[in-house]
Amino acid sequence: MNFIIGTLTAIVCTLGTYALEGGRMEVLAEAAPAELVIILGTIIGAFVIANPNTVILRTLSSMKKLFKKQKYGKNDYIELLSMMYQVFKLAKTKGMLTLEHHIDNPHDSSLFSPFPTFLSDHHVVDFFTDYLRLVTLGSDKPYEIEALMDEEIEVHHSEMAAVVTSVSTMADGLPAIGIVAAVLGIIKAMGAITEPPEILGRMVGGALVGTFMGVWLSYGYVGPVASSLNQILGAESRYFQCMKVGLLAHLQGCAPSVSVEYARKTLLTNVRPSFTEVEEATQSLPAPG
Repeated sequence: MNFIIGTLTAIVCTLGTYALEGGRMEVLAEAAPAELVIILGTIIGAFVIANPNTVILRTLSSMKKLFKKQKYGKNDYIELLSMMYQVFKLAKTKGMLTLEHHIDNPHDSSLFSPFPTFLSDHHVVDFFTDYLRLVTLGSDKPYEIEALMDEEIEVHHSEMAAVVTSVSTMADGLPAIGIVAAVLGIIKAMGAITEPPEILGRMVGGALVGTFMGVWLSYGYVGPVASSLNQILGAESRYFQCMKVGLLAHLQGCAPSVSVEYARKTLLTNVRPSFTEVEEATQSLPAPG
């Protein structure tokens, strides 16, 4: 929603003010299509050259996030904390080995089935169950598990950072590509130097539309998109950090309620549930089995 509101605001304020000041919209309308083809065609071509297919596909997929609400809200984190509480409680009361059949088939597990948001993302399911599996196999040294978790989270972060970098690079290049489009327009105008001043002036004005479009797209749209994606992806990485801290607290022998509280403290304040909310949610859960 913010993306749509911001886009409309930029269009109305920029073009609306231009029109109110007596600018001739037909000059823009006549030149813009050709200038856009040059600018967007060049920048898209550069984007394809600069990035492997995996980054291109991730970038295209990430654009959907601009039109959706935040992936994880307070209720989603209450669910995550409740899920971890159930798992840790079962492990404490009946031993880690009782988790094996739940870990091997999480989507068919009665332990995980009450938590649909968690199960809907295979990346987070794999992350959580893989480290539980390591523990059941005998790897119970928290500092070793933490180092491995940090490495995996860093890999995930670097994959997402490549998306932000690719969009930021496009934003940085757009003003220069706009100048290229403008220069081509000036070359065209110089080829018609014998034309009357009103025709020549219109051609020069159309050429300058290239510079305008390049700068406008860069600082008004593509640059802010990169910034927005960076914040969105950063907020989503908190989900992994929350699981990491909860698992490490459990490995260090903390009670389930304490492990969950450690995990809760890692969350951003706008989505962090209160201690009371988490306590009420965990106390209402059925006995794990």
